[in-house]
Amino acid sequence: MQLNALELQGYRNYDSVKLATEGGVNIFIGPNAQGKTNLLEAIHVLSLTKSHRTSKDKELIGWDQKAAIIRAGMTRKLGDVSLELQLSAQGKKAKVNGLEQRKLSSFVGTLNVVLFAPEDLDIVKGAPSVRRRFMDMEIGQVHPGYLYDMQQYQKILQQRNNYLKSTDIHRASPHMLEVWNEQLATTGVKMMKKRKNFIIQLQKWAEKIHAGITGGNEHFTVEYKPSFGTAAGMDNQELSSLFGQFMIKLTQGKEQEFRRGTTLTGPHRDDLSFAINGKDVQSFGSQGQQRTAALSLKLAELELMHEEIGEYPLLLLDDVLSELDQTRQTQLIETFQSRVQTFITTTGLESVNMNRLKDASIFHVRDGRLLR
Repeated sequence: MQLNALELQGYRNYDSVKLATEGGVNIFIGPNAQGKTNLLEAIHVLSLTKSHRTSKDKELIGWDQKAAIIRAGMTRKLGDVSLELQLSAQGKKAKVNGLEQRKLSSFVGTLNVVLFAPEDLDIVKGAPSVRRRFMDMEIGQVHPGYLYDMQQYQKILQQRNNYLKSTDIHRASPHMLEVWNEQLATTGVKMMKKRKNFIIQLQKWAEKIHAGITGGNEHFTVEYKPSFGTAAGMDNQELSSLFGQFMIKLTQGKEQEFRRGTTLTGPHRDDLSFAINGKDVQSFGSQGQQRTAALSLKLAELELMHEEIGEYPLLLLDDVLSELDQTRQTQLIETFQSRVQTFITTTGLESVNMNRLKDASIFHVRDGRLLR
C-alpha cells in the first residue's frame, strides 16, 4: 500500500497544499506549531474518517473556511485508488474513485494506517480509555462493521445513562430499561468477541517482536480484560451465552447504577493488561520495559494488518523517534525500512538515526507551507 499524492484544502492551517509523496520514508521537519502533525492527522482522518486528536470535526476546518477537503491518490495491490473526504457543518461526504459512498463504513478500510505518537507510549501505563481507543481504532480498520457497532453502542449507552441520571429507581419503567439493556447487550457482545479475537492475533505478533527486541530475555503477554467474566471463558462461548451474562450483570447492578447515574458494565469498561515474565508491566515494569511493550504493540499492529489485508498499511510516526533511545529507534527503523511506506514528523534531524535510514525524502514545513 502506497500513498502517491495528498491534497488538503481548508484543513486546519493549510489553505491549499498538494504533496507528491515518495515510496519509502518521508520526513516532515520544522519547528512546533507549523502544521507537521496536521499532515499526519489528515492521512489518519482519510483512513478512519475521524481524528486521533479531537472528536470535534469542526476543529479540522480552517479558520473562515466552510469545509475541509482531503484528497489522495494511492496504490494498492489490486490497483490505483483515489479518495476524497469532505468535512463541513452538514457532515461528512466520502468518495472512492469519484463515487460517493452512502455509508462511511464503506469508505473506512480503503486506506490503512498505523499511527505511533508520544501519547501511545501511555497505552501501557495510561488510563483504560487509552487502551480501549487503541483497540477500537485498529479493529475498525480491518473490520469496518465494528465501527458501526461501536457507534450504535455509544448512542444506546448515552440514552441509557441519561435515563439513569434523570429517573428515580422507584419511578423507573422496567420495560424501558429492559429495552435498553437488550439493545446494549446485543451490540456490546459483538464488540467483545471482536476485541477478544483481535487481542489473540495481536498477542501472537507482539510476543515474537518483543522477544526480538530484548534478545529473548523477556516474555511479553497481552490479555483482554472484559468488564465481566473472563476473556478465557469467551473463546468458545456463543454470542447468545455472552448476551445472557451481560443481561444478568445489568440486572444485578441496577440499584448501584441508578445511584451513580451511569452504566457500570459493558465494553466501555473493558481494559487490557500486559505482563513481562509474568509480572504486570503497568505496576512493576520499568520505564524502559513500558516503552518496549508499547513499541512491540505498534510493530505488532503492522504485522497483524499485513496478515489481515494482505499488504502493509502506512506507518505514521508523529514526533515519536525523539522519545525512543537508539536501541528502540533502530529496531523500529529496521522493521519498516523497505517494507512499509512511512511518514515521520520531527523538529530536527538530530533526533533521528539517519544512518539507518536510506533514501529518505525530506520536506520542510513552515506555517502551513511545504518546501523540499
